[in-house]
Amino acid sequence: MKSERVKVIIHCKRCGEKFTLRGRRVQDKIETGFKQCICSNDQDFEMITVDI
Repeated sequence: MKSERVKVIIHCKRCGEKFTLRGRRVQDKIETGFKQCICSNDQDFEMITVDI
């Protein structure tokens, strides 16, 4: 199965920081390599995806 490239906008709900990344959609998951925000938040995010 070929993975699809997607643009991912990650918004931290704690500090308001935004990150724009490119990732790959593999099955039902999106892999970007993003681990945590600069405020050490690693769970409370809003993720928006856009197909490239």
